[in-house]
Amino acid sequence: MQFLKDRLPETTDAFVQMRATIFKESALDIKTKELIAVAASVLMRCERCIEIHSQRAIYGGATKDELAEAISVAMFIAAGSQLHWTDVYNNIFAEKEDKD
Repeated sequence: MQFLKDRLPETTDAFVQMRATIFKESALDIKTKELIAVAASVLMRCERCIEIHSQRAIYGGATKDELAEAISVAMFIAAGSQLHWTDVYNNIFAEKEDKD
């Protein structure tokens, strides 16, 4: 992040401040927020993010099983998001049948 900090210090500081306002004890505890961040990182395919947030989740008390479940939730959402493509194919084949 140093590259951006050297060139865009206000933007970098805003990002750091945003993190500070989110990753603190409030309605959700920090461990839960980090587990959410792990799942989101999986969906965003950000390997570095997964590493950072997994380490922070473990530091916050997350177990291997909790990490595995957070990852499995992300996998489910990713798989489920693809189900809507079946509607596209239904439309394609319906149009083809109308032409036949």
